[in-house]
Amino acid sequence: MIIAVDGPTASGKGTISKKLAAHFGLAHLDTGLLYRAVGRQTWLNGGDPDHPDDALRAVSFPGELLDDPILRDEATGGLASRASVHPAVRDALFERQRAFAMQSGGAVLDGRDIGTVIAPDADVKLFITASVAARARRRFAEMQGKGMPITLAEIAADLERRDARDTGRKDAPLLAAPDAVTIDTSEMDIDTAFAAALDVVTTATK
Repeated sequence: MIIAVDGPTASGKGTISKKLAAHFGLAHLDTGLLYRAVGRQTWLNGGDPDHPDDALRAVSFPGELLDDPILRDEATGGLASRASVHPAVRDALFERQRAFAMQSGGAVLDGRDIGTVIAPDADVKLFITASVAARARRRFAEMQGKGMPITLAEIAADLERRDARDTGRKDAPLLAAPDAVTIDTSEMDIDTAFAAALDVVTTATK
């Protein structure tokens, strides 16, 4: 079984995907980490993530970079959003994601183009979304917990910029697949959101 989970930053798609993978005993891939690693490696190389050649060179990042906690911070997320607009970067990472999706036993993948590009033949497609205000509050609480000096307004503005880049890019824009089930988590806690997602998957695979 292949489960594709798409959606914008801080919508809850990552947590929902991990819980679905654990529930069904499936492998899980946060494809956003691949792009975050490219963004981070571009910066480490002294390059510009807005420049396609600089971003493409960073695709050969060392595997251990995926375990670096810095990939989860806001600055790296911004670098990833900028690097991911380049078709050559997306092409270079496509096969890695596709191979993961097609592994024996199935998998859960979350990202921004899983149901539309990486695994359009997925058994179940979810699109997890939430308002910018709700997503900003979640990310703000997370950053406060880490002691990071950032304001709620700054996070909201960054999310809006990322959304504009992700939905507006020509190659593999962020959007729900035609056959995806959309779940708006704006007013949900994680348990409620997971229950809604689990109900969709269970119903679709009966």
